[in-house]
This record gives sequence, structure tokens and C-alpha cells, in this order.
Amino acid sequence: SNQVATHITHQERETFYFITFTCYKWLALFEETGIYDYLPFWFSKLAAKGCMLNGYVIMPNHMHLTIYVKNEVKDLNQVMAESKRFLAYEVVKRLKHRNAEGTLAVLRTGVQNNEKAKGKKHQVFRLSFDAKPLDQKGVERVLDYVHHNPVEGKWNLVDDFTKFKYSSAGYYELAKESYFEIVDYREFC
Repeated sequence: SNQVATHITHQERETFYFITFTCYKWLALFEETGIYDYLPFWFSKLAAKGCMLNGYVIMPNHMHLTIYVKNEVKDLNQVMAESKRFLAYEVVKRLKHRNAEGTLAVLRTGVQNNEKAKGKKHQVFRLSFDAKPLDQKGVERVLDYVHHNPVEGKWNLVDDFTKFKYSSAGYYELAKESYFEIVDYREFC
């Protein structure tokens, strides 16, 4: 069989990573649940595990992050899997609170049988996440790309990409305070 491996072990440390993960079936779960107020806590947990947030764009249905992975991180895949799991619990909790039964029903259909057997009830995110190691120039290119997401294509979330609240664009482009606490990637260079 010609299967593509989706699980890649990310070994590099003391480096930046570009991480992307997406909601199941591209549902706008971040927007629907208003998860933004939970993310400072979530990012602080990532930082406590050695993954420092350097830049971000939180779109309605996916998230782009640049993080600096410190030496003490034993397994980036495990850290991200665990972090995504806790974020998923919060999304489901908020959907239940809102009685969003239609959305919850869709998330239940996405759970694979082997996961159901382990007690999993909802598939909040697509199974894998994307992580690419970056050098400083790579961080600059990635941030330039993701910061423009809110004004690209179908999104049109704001007129000016530096004004999108859930992005680090204002911080890097205009030296404005970031909505989520970040560690400036330039401090590592």
C-alpha cells in the first residue's frame, strides 16, 4: 500500500517551529466557541512545557503558530498532542454549554473506531498537525505569510491585516501590545 506517513517525529531543539492545526472538517470551532479567552491559559501551559509562543494567527477554523522549542522539550509531538487534547476538551465544553447539538453531532461522526474504544467522543481537530523547523529568516517569511491570512481569499476578516485582533501582526508591524503574550523571536537571534 502507498500510505503517506502523517506522524513525523520532530527532533530539533533550540529552534523555531511553524505549527498549524485545523478544526475537523474545517468547522469554524474557534469562532463558534469564542475560545480566544481560553488561549492565554493554553499558551502559558505550552510555555511551561518549553514551547515559547513567538507569533500566531488564530483563524475561525485553524491556527498558525511559530514557537521556539527549548532543549527541555522531550517530545514535541507529545506536547502538541496533549495540548490539542486539552484545547479540544474546552471546545467541546463550550459547545455543550451553548447547546450546539448539530456541531457536536458532526464531531461525534469523526471519531475513529479505535479511538471510540478508548472512550473518545468527539473529533475536534484534524488528526495530524503540521510542524516545520525554521531559521530566523524562515520565521520572518512565515509570519509575513500568516499575518496576511485574515485579509486573504474568502476570509476578509479585517481591512488591514495589522488590525486583526487574534494575530501577532500588530506587535511585529506596529509595535503594539500583542493580544496573547509572546516572546519576540528576535530575542533568540
